[in-house]
Amino acid sequence: MFKPRPKQAEVLAYRHGYMGVAAVPGSGKTATLSYLAAQLLAETDLQDGQEILIVTLVNSAVTNFARQVNEYVKSDGLLPGYGYRVRTLHGLANDIVRGRPTAAGLDDQFTIVDERESNGILADAVDAWVRRDAEAPDEYLAPDYARKGYYRTQKWTEALTETARNFIKQAKDDLLTPADFRDLLAAYQGELPLAQICAEIYADYDRALAYRGAVDFQDLIRLALKALREEPDYLASLRRKWVYILEDEAQDSSRLQEEILRALAGEGGNWVRVGDPNQAIFETFTTADPKYLRAFIVSEGVDGRELPNSGRSARSIQRLANCLIDWSLAHPQRTIRERAPLSRPYIQPTPPGDPQPNPQDDPAAVILYDEDFSATKEAMMIVESCKRWLADNPDGTAAILVARNTRGSEIVKFLRQAGLPYVENLNSSSSTRAVVGALARLLAYLADPKNAAKLAEAYRVWRRDERDDPAAVAEIKAVSEALKRIKQVEDLVAPRLSDWLEQVSEEADGKPYQDLQTFRELVGAWLRAAEMPINQLILTIAGDIFRDVGDIATAHMVALYLARLAETHPLMRLPEFAAELFDIADNRRRFVGLGDDEGQFDPDAHKGMVTVTTLHKAKGLEWDRVYLISINNYDFPSADANDSFIGEKWFIRDELNLSAEALAQLAALKAGRPYHEGAASLEARIDYAAERLRLLYVGITRARKALTITWNTGRGASTEATPLVALRTWWESERQKEAVHEPQR
Repeated sequence: MFKPRPKQAEVLAYRHGYMGVAAVPGSGKTATLSYLAAQLLAETDLQDGQEILIVTLVNSAVTNFARQVNEYVKSDGLLPGYGYRVRTLHGLANDIVRGRPTAAGLDDQFTIVDERESNGILADAVDAWVRRDAEAPDEYLAPDYARKGYYRTQKWTEALTETARNFIKQAKDDLLTPADFRDLLAAYQGELPLAQICAEIYADYDRALAYRGAVDFQDLIRLALKALREEPDYLASLRRKWVYILEDEAQDSSRLQEEILRALAGEGGNWVRVGDPNQAIFETFTTADPKYLRAFIVSEGVDGRELPNSGRSARSIQRLANCLIDWSLAHPQRTIRERAPLSRPYIQPTPPGDPQPNPQDDPAAVILYDEDFSATKEAMMIVESCKRWLADNPDGTAAILVARNTRGSEIVKFLRQAGLPYVENLNSSSSTRAVVGALARLLAYLADPKNAAKLAEAYRVWRRDERDDPAAVAEIKAVSEALKRIKQVEDLVAPRLSDWLEQVSEEADGKPYQDLQTFRELVGAWLRAAEMPINQLILTIAGDIFRDVGDIATAHMVALYLARLAETHPLMRLPEFAAELFDIADNRRRFVGLGDDEGQFDPDAHKGMVTVTTLHKAKGLEWDRVYLISINNYDFPSADANDSFIGEKWFIRDELNLSAEALAQLAALKAGRPYHEGAASLEARIDYAAERLRLLYVGITRARKALTITWNTGRGASTEATPLVALRTWWESERQKEAVHEPQR
């Protein structure tokens, strides 16, 4: 049975009206909101067809909410699954639009494109535009890169795709159609080249969706609001249907999302919003912003509440998180300070007798290193620390939290070398990436069959199952080096073996001669199969190089993935398919292989193991011991003079952030005001630094009992993140005070 804390009881006393709740990490907000739903179900005389609507952020949270509400409902003797509906915002928007598609301007049989298909349509629109205007990069590429083919084609296309994607999202949030942009651009006094480019790409993207009779996820939000505005009777029926609206993770709401829920609640309606503005970590170049929840909580007519008590972390860890709040409110950069990236309430311990008491406090378990590790030394030190900790805590949970998936992949390699048990919660698992990487290398060779280095890589892939045999490893290395020295690679697949093949055999004491004959035959078969459809080619190769059932199953999933990609990108060829697989293998793109879990990750299901996950994926999770690594001024900048920013591409002139500049041009276009180049890029630095502060706060509050924070120099250019310097200085001062006041022994 749920036993509420005093502050939770205040929230549970709600019965009608608008209420906003600021909840700290580990405060039990989901449990509180679920129990509130169960209470309302028990006490409200719902008429036929009426429901309590619960809105949350992601699909996994939908399942969690439904389970918790069911448990509470059953304890009250009510029928589980009846009288309430749990939806993501996109799921709710889909329900609304499906109910009145004509009001949204859609056919009854409209379809929804997923993120993959949407990205494919956008990529086609960008490619078409790039081909139409080959001179466009000249205006934005830095002088050193302006005439280099690689940057004028691939890198420019990648940057433009990202820019157009963010522009289109904002345009749809502003309810602007391609036709609106034509009118605005025609009336504008001045030049807005990025807005012009993105508006044309938007028009092509919109036409492609219309041709398919489809909408994307962003359209669903826009069209749901349109249906509610244009059909008053429909809106009234939905208000009667959903007598209460309970919203979780409200810190990630956008303006349109807020307007939809406000419309459904209506004046004098019942709407509860719960969230933590300090955990808003998905805002960069999205339309979400924690300012909407903050403003709601303090609005007139809204009952503002707090859930400040948390039993998740030991008191020292809570104090460190609260120190970060204080430091952000007095941030040395005025522009960041004014954003108030972190705000009160502070995290408070649970009251005496609470069913979830705080773990016993051990200040020595909080370690903030000042050493300037290299990336390799940092990884080695962390892995060694994990090894010692797991030996002493075999039933404990531990996690290494990284800012980027690629860093996570590197850490996994060190854990594997040390023989430590681990589990990944990254874009994909290491076993999946290994299979995808093997296929990527073979496709790269088949796309460039005269390249000796790629042939050597293909040979290594072919003998991948012998990696644990020291003798075989030496042999593979010798043959690979010999293959790299081939002057005419086509000799390998010639009808007769050439002299170099015999020479390679002699260099390896004659052992690989027969292997090379077999390899030669396979390469010939793969080259002949290279004209097959991509999925058939992948399955052909997989049958020759994989023996493990799981690897073969993952290869089948890769084949299906590339087949779908080929459908949406009919001009893609082997180099592009190989590049796509390399992105997956390097953890830059999400891909779910056999055994990869798409559901909610449960740390307690992996006791005695080390979890490797990104800080973003760690939100909502907790471990006994947490390692925060790479807390440097690249991954956590503070807009200082020596900071680097991931949104500023090195090949773009004047450190411009193209996405920020495009959105600034959009805003200038809407308002009819002048645009000043560069100002938006500086503003984007501030916004990004603010979000990374919140990300650091999320990382700290994942730890229950022990926390270690380190930083590395990256490739030699990074320095310690400014907030980490502040935290360590404060923590060392606090420890010195405690030492002075400790009784003498």
